[in-house]
Amino acid sequence: MIGIVMAGGKGTRMIMDNEKLLLKYKKPIILHVVDSLKNSKCFTKILAVTSINSPKTKKLLEENNVETFDTSGKGYVEDLNSVLKNINDDVFVTSGDLPLLDEEIIQIITKKFDPKKIWTSILVTKNFLTSIGLESDFSVNFDNQICHYTGISLVNSKNVSSMEKLSENYIILDDKRIGFNLNSKQDYDLLGTA
Repeated sequence: MIGIVMAGGKGTRMIMDNEKLLLKYKKPIILHVVDSLKNSKCFTKILAVTSINSPKTKKLLEENNVETFDTSGKGYVEDLNSVLKNINDDVFVTSGDLPLLDEEIIQIITKKFDPKKIWTSILVTKNFLTSIGLESDFSVNFDNQICHYTGISLVNSKNVSSMEKLSENYIILDDKRIGFNLNSKQDYDLLGTA
């Protein structure tokens, strides 16, 4: 299984001068995510997906011997599709803005991989997010609950030809380590109390 970290976004909701993934929570958040993937020992390869939107993040990753894959930076779906076209393996995809992600939760999630399912998105419930003081813009109704995407997916990329008409499966996993992603300055402020 290959671990992919999405690290090429603009971070426009943060309204800041620097790149979002360079914000620190003990160390730059992007390095925390990459180190968690490495420490999980679940992956044969770790790849950070970067773009023209994240030149400083790319530089930091390369300085830390993390392999990068450049995309157009047009958007999350386009960038992810671009990298998946070049991979013929099982894939764990994570957003680079999960500062509480750790190796234990990664191991739990990777054990849930089912190769018969092309795409499985990991969700948290709205009630859970609200209980930890967070909110999200992207929701889906699943299992009679309003749920939110965590930015983590398990993908059988051998069977992905295009992101269109893709059958998506869901797993709910209410856990702060994957529910807490940085989308706003308020989220970053809240991280200091986590």
